[in-house]
Amino acid sequence: MDAGLAVVLIILLLLSILWFLDWRTSRKRSRLPPGPAPWPILGNLWQKDVLPLYKTYEKLSSTYGPIFTVWLGLKPVVVLCGYEAVKDALLGHSEEFGGRPEIPLLVQLSKDYGFISNNEKKWRELRRFTLSTLRDFGMGKSSMSQRVQQEAQHLVELLAELKGNAFEPMTMFRHAVANVICSVVFGSRYSYSDTAFLELLNVIGNYISFFLSPIAVVYNTFPNIMHRLPGPHRKVLAECEKLKDYIRERVELHKLTLDPNCPRDYIDCFLMKAEKEKSSPEKMYSNEDLVMSVFNLFGAGTVTTSNALVFCLLILAKYPRIQAKVQEEIDAVVGAGSAPSTEDKLRMPYTNAVIHELQRFHKTRIENFPRMTTQDVVFRGHTIPKGTVVIPVFSSVHTDPTQWENPKEVDPGHFLDEKGEFRKREAFMAFSAGKRMCPGEALARIELFLFLTTLLQNFTFQLAIEHKETDLFSLWLEIERRAIPGMFFAIPRPVSS
Repeated sequence: MDAGLAVVLIILLLLSILWFLDWRTSRKRSRLPPGPAPWPILGNLWQKDVLPLYKTYEKLSSTYGPIFTVWLGLKPVVVLCGYEAVKDALLGHSEEFGGRPEIPLLVQLSKDYGFISNNEKKWRELRRFTLSTLRDFGMGKSSMSQRVQQEAQHLVELLAELKGNAFEPMTMFRHAVANVICSVVFGSRYSYSDTAFLELLNVIGNYISFFLSPIAVVYNTFPNIMHRLPGPHRKVLAECEKLKDYIRERVELHKLTLDPNCPRDYIDCFLMKAEKEKSSPEKMYSNEDLVMSVFNLFGAGTVTTSNALVFCLLILAKYPRIQAKVQEEIDAVVGAGSAPSTEDKLRMPYTNAVIHELQRFHKTRIENFPRMTTQDVVFRGHTIPKGTVVIPVFSSVHTDPTQWENPKEVDPGHFLDEKGEFRKREAFMAFSAGKRMCPGEALARIELFLFLTTLLQNFTFQLAIEHKETDLFSLWLEIERRAIPGMFFAIPRPVSS
């Protein structure tokens, strides 16, 4: 065959493939909610006016309505914006929108083990077991509050040693929060000078940061291609294997010292349950299911809460008036001679309102935490097929002008009634909503309250960096990914002396 003819045939073949893919996408588009036109093969991936959604949802929803479609490669994703649409989906149609699609990055890491398995039966069983076990070890009870109080005091002592010098909070706060979950999962806490443990914290931090990054969206869109290419995903996944190996070592040590009459922690309880279920053909309590369940508890119970703490301090440093008013309430209710407790929360409406408001104000990156329809559903005038990926944009709920008086401002009054008492808001969904709500919500609430009140009882926090960012969330992202050092001053308060 003539070389020129071969080239022409190859070009015609490629054009035919592109035409077919475009035709198939167009057919799907006609059946789905409207949205921005996707490019062939890539979809909307590299269209900056579409992704990431936390930056673009307002413009897109004003153009296409509260329900619209974007494309990650050849896969359509239905996006839900605003309180009414998100509430209707997650609460009014919780079963239909209660699925979880396969996330290739998670599958590559977990091999489908643990309580984030795509096996619905296993997911339900291990989630139920995990929540029950965490409650047995005090989640939501006074014993868990005491663990958090003790760790908060360790953190205060560490900051006091700095004598007002600038510090970088991310690693320190991550260690403090990790110690709380480690006391339940491993039965022990770790010294702040434990370099091996700091390395493990760095591993989990790098993994979560990568998981939330744009390159992870590309990985999840084209996993078969990305898995074969070099890149940061290889390093992150290799590091995670080290953490999994560490967990395996701890599991083996637990097996050697296990006393079924006196379980010490989550690992012991899992091993006991595995022994009871060893004859079951479903094998939901395997060794690797334990390793990945611990991995996920460690990651979810460490990074999200510690990041929220640092974000709260960033906002309080930027709004010293709000910080001072919280400290006034701490002084009045708790005083200087005792540590804050969860019982104080009911008598501290302003502090409680501030914590909720800072969570509301914090935008979330959500492309990699999708839902999925479990059946065909007619939803608010749109027919959404079974198996469609769905992204509820919680930031859109938290800035919905029909639900919040000053949605773009930091305003603790959103959670205070006319008498200054704390009021709940239905449009507050910081821990998601419906079937897939965050299982660690109770612990996270305790940690945010006790860590923040203990820190503010003892210190006033100020930013120690010059910055040009006017958008606080952009500044936060720079700090979170260590692009700039998130340096703070912790100025000791006279009231704590």
